[in-house]
Amino acid sequence: MSAQSPACQLLERQQDDYTALMVVAPPVDAWLIAQSAGVISGDLGVLSEWQAVGKQVYSPFALPENAVTHGEIVLFWPKAHQLGIWWLEWLCSVLPTGTAIEIIGEHSGGVKRVPNVLAERGMMCDKRDNARRCSLFATRTIALENTLEDAWQRFDALGLTLVSHPGVFGHGKVDEGTLLLLDSLEKELPKAPQRILDMGCGDGIISAWLAKRGHAVTAVDVSAFAVEAAHRTLEANQVNGHALQSDVYSALESETYDFIISNPPFHQERDVSYGPSQRLIRQAPKHLANRGRLIIVANVFLPYPDLLTEAFGSFETLADNRRFRVYRSQRS
Repeated sequence: MSAQSPACQLLERQQDDYTALMVVAPPVDAWLIAQSAGVISGDLGVLSEWQAVGKQVYSPFALPENAVTHGEIVLFWPKAHQLGIWWLEWLCSVLPTGTAIEIIGEHSGGVKRVPNVLAERGMMCDKRDNARRCSLFATRTIALENTLEDAWQRFDALGLTLVSHPGVFGHGKVDEGTLLLLDSLEKELPKAPQRILDMGCGDGIISAWLAKRGHAVTAVDVSAFAVEAAHRTLEANQVNGHALQSDVYSALESETYDFIISNPPFHQERDVSYGPSQRLIRQAPKHLANRGRLIIVANVFLPYPDLLTEAFGSFETLADNRRFRVYRSQRS
């Protein structure tokens, strides 16, 4: 587990009684896990860390009524500003009016904008502390007009209607790597329906594109926001597909597929993390049928060729536009 984050160092020095602390959208931090009563997060990896030591865990899309109405509530302001606003408005929608909450974050992540966000909504703001290039603000929930659905953005691309959210990779656009991957898939995939796993599905663009061509698609992502976006995208395009939350293959048991397709992430907030991508590649042979193929797209500087060779014995480069490459490996 990583060293204590700067935001948690700032929180620790408050010397508050955290026995009933509920943290919202936090980083994985050993001190925070030990101190807090529970966590609310859209990230399955985060939930698993708290659950492993018997703490309360909740998803914003499956919160029991009155689950969090007491104790200290701290929102960790995310890098994506609009996602921070969504979390703030979500807390106002699920907590009683006047509930005390605190907002903490790193200056490089945009937490300095929080006073303006609160002022725009008529919410009080008290700056409690400032250190470690982080700030801590206190406020109270108010009754707001419910605009949570407004965060779900619909846009058209590649003949599809996509539904996205600020908490999802590539929110509101189709990234260059995905376009290169889909162009390769157009040439690579058989016309006959295939069983395909879309790993790290994001807003579901790859899943919807595949389902529209008749393939049987399972879409997975560690993010509850992405899974919900993929559900909505599949529904908006009137195509079939199964979307579920999974930390890489954790929810898939022994299921196998003809193809595993992915534009794997390598960032967690502002940190570079190859862990999920390494597991995606190394464990892929166990989840591929005989002669099944893994096809991924990645920035050219990422160290995936060695991983593919280690897992499969070889790989081919299907496309290279000098910024991204599409790789293919096949299970023997």
